[in-house]
Amino acid sequence: MTATAHLLASGPGWRASDIVCTAGPDDRAFEEAHPQHCIAIVRSGSFRYRSTQGSAVLAPGSLLLGNRGACFECGHEHAAGDRCLAFQFEPGWLEGIVAAVPGARQIGFAQAHLPALAPLASVVAEAEIAADDPEGLEETALRLASAVASILSGAKPGAATPSARDQRRITRALRHIEAHCEDVLSIDELARQAAMSPYHFLRTFRAVVGMTPHQYVLRTRLHRAALLLRRTTQPVAGIAFDCGFGDLSTFNRRFKRVMGASPSEYRGA
Repeated sequence: MTATAHLLASGPGWRASDIVCTAGPDDRAFEEAHPQHCIAIVRSGSFRYRSTQGSAVLAPGSLLLGNRGACFECGHEHAAGDRCLAFQFEPGWLEGIVAAVPGARQIGFAQAHLPALAPLASVVAEAEIAADDPEGLEETALRLASAVASILSGAKPGAATPSARDQRRITRALRHIEAHCEDVLSIDELARQAAMSPYHFLRTFRAVVGMTPHQYVLRTRLHRAALLLRRTTQPVAGIAFDCGFGDLSTFNRRFKRVMGASPSEYRGA
């Protein structure tokens, strides 16, 4: 095997994997088929991608696009190895994204790739960062799929002001986060609380709150932890777990980055 895939995160209708390929010029390319619709960000290395939608040499920052059931080959005629962050989407999940993008008409991709375009720079960088923090990959999957659909449709996304109805819906999600911030809160679950589609929820939440749901959940957890550090003598590890952090090192790193001091330093200040 020249390629290994490590599952980073998944949810209803989507999954994200870190794929490392060690193939080189001496390795023959084998025909494969995409099990689901795929958008893969090339993180390092380069390779030639051939599919029913076309052929292209992919380099870091470019996107591989694949349709469910479509055959493809990846070749390394010129250099060895590559690494990709691959998102796979079930048709129903992707259909909900496409339906919310002005001008988009189909869930399939008409071309094999997208180059490293400026409009994609932000979401590609966020995806690279989120690969080290899988809890944020659901938001990244939504943003990436909508960005690709928008570019392929030629649409220019607008910045419409959320309606009063949408503001009320987002408020319900905010209250749910406030009451359950220590739990694992997926975009799908929060969207159901707001009675919205996941993509519409994510876009509206950012417009109303000024940050993504993941950023807001993290902010809420850190705020609660800061209060507990000053108001109680509870051990730092206990506070971290009670506030929804899966391990102490992650909590310490995030707390210091946001608060400017380690949890112990903050408590003793």
